[in-house]
Amino acid sequence: MAAGDLALVLHAHLPYVRSSAPGSLEEDWYFQALQECYLPLLVVLEAAAADPAQTPRLTLGLSPTLLSLLSDAGLNHRFVPWLERRLELLPHAAADQQPAALALAAQLRHTLEQWRALDGRLIPRFARLQHLGVLDLITCGATHGYLPLLRHTPEAVRAQLFTAVREHERLLGERPLGIWLPECAYYEELDQQLLASGLRYSILDGHGLLHALPRPRYGVYAPICSPSGVAFFGRDSTSTLPVWSARDGYPGHASYREFHRDLGWDLPEALLAEAGITSRRPLGLKLHRVTSQAAPLDQKQPYDPAAARASVAADAQHYLQGRLAELQSLTGVMERAPLLVAPFDAELFGHWWFEGPQFLAELFRQAPGLGLTFTHLRAVLAVDQPLQVCRPSPSSWGQGGYHDYWLNDSNAWVVIEWQRASAAMVRRVNRGVGSAAQRELLTQAGRELLLAQSSDWSFILKAGTTTDLARERIERHLDRFWRLMDAINSGTPLPEGWLEAISREDGLFPLLNAADWVSRS
Repeated sequence: MAAGDLALVLHAHLPYVRSSAPGSLEEDWYFQALQECYLPLLVVLEAAAADPAQTPRLTLGLSPTLLSLLSDAGLNHRFVPWLERRLELLPHAAADQQPAALALAAQLRHTLEQWRALDGRLIPRFARLQHLGVLDLITCGATHGYLPLLRHTPEAVRAQLFTAVREHERLLGERPLGIWLPECAYYEELDQQLLASGLRYSILDGHGLLHALPRPRYGVYAPICSPSGVAFFGRDSTSTLPVWSARDGYPGHASYREFHRDLGWDLPEALLAEAGITSRRPLGLKLHRVTSQAAPLDQKQPYDPAAARASVAADAQHYLQGRLAELQSLTGVMERAPLLVAPFDAELFGHWWFEGPQFLAELFRQAPGLGLTFTHLRAVLAVDQPLQVCRPSPSSWGQGGYHDYWLNDSNAWVVIEWQRASAAMVRRVNRGVGSAAQRELLTQAGRELLLAQSSDWSFILKAGTTTDLARERIERHLDRFWRLMDAINSGTPLPEGWLEAISREDGLFPLLNAADWVSRS
């Protein structure tokens, strides 16, 4: 039996990819995440919760932008035809791919049944799982702004946090106590801002604790408390590497589904056009297996769902045994029960690693027999145990471990624009506005500023993938921000219908309060 617990932490997030034009690439991102990750994750958790032999526990971060998408009835109304178009395409797969195509079609039909049965309302299902004690739901920055690069204007950090807490409570009915810091990024004294927002705990990459002052006695195997009274948990890399690494971990095994080979690249363009898909791109219809990591995409073998299921069961057992051995090695050298914290992007489970939800289901099913228990972060802090007081180290979980992935030659220009716009917002809020119409403009300007600060676009600029889209998104929101500010400051009239149009397109955060940007001495 293990004398300690495993805390799985998933971060569910998408940037605000709502588009007024149906069929966009950004809309595909959201619908694929629904199909492959969020719906399967709910099914796994609900099934485990219904089994008396299992005690599933999971900390789940739901970002405010994702919650906004999940609550958008107009956007979600388009999910059913999106799925139906893909079902129409699957029979056109090659003959040797038909067994995999039939299995995927069955999954898509099941997804349709689930979606229609609950009219696409997923948020109440997450809230119910928190009520049952299965989930510990935590928040994130309002638009996933990279907080260390916003710190030059403290009011910008506050607005990210206050807006997030407000939106979480509005949609889930309960104020969050924990936060997944965007990109797990921390800077000195951020804990004071968290405390002022009502947030009491968060997760850092391992070196955020290991380089803390003083160095924590128990390393990453116990939470610490900052001088301001906020608890921090550290990522245990040994518990995460086997799951997230396609090169060194489970997702790269030969029997699992290949991510990069997609029917969207294989079918004739004319056939795609008949289905209403106007540009060649991944469709979420993947019918091949990894085969070997060295195999070119055109030599990948057809996917075999039964073989993949057998691998999932074996890999889950291997993972649990590894965590048991790790906990047992710590028992006796710590004066408290050790804790293993394993944080991941939620989209790893189902989107990037198709079998990921099955893997979670197997973990919950097998763990009781092996004597391993799951916990969530709130439950750890509910136990009356003292925490060592330490100052966490500046850190992130990005490449290099600090801030350079979001501050480099490809994206440093964005930081200057954030600072200039944030300073203008603070000046305008401090002066106040003279009418209800100006207050409406200022509120929308706050939305555009928050949206421009999303770390996702900076990440894409560095990664070099859809860079035109990322740059366009940043520039679009900044342009809207400055036009709104100019209308407030100089009285320049806006084109007829323009404000109404952008308010529909960027209409998230209905409780946004421009006063969050007011200076506080």
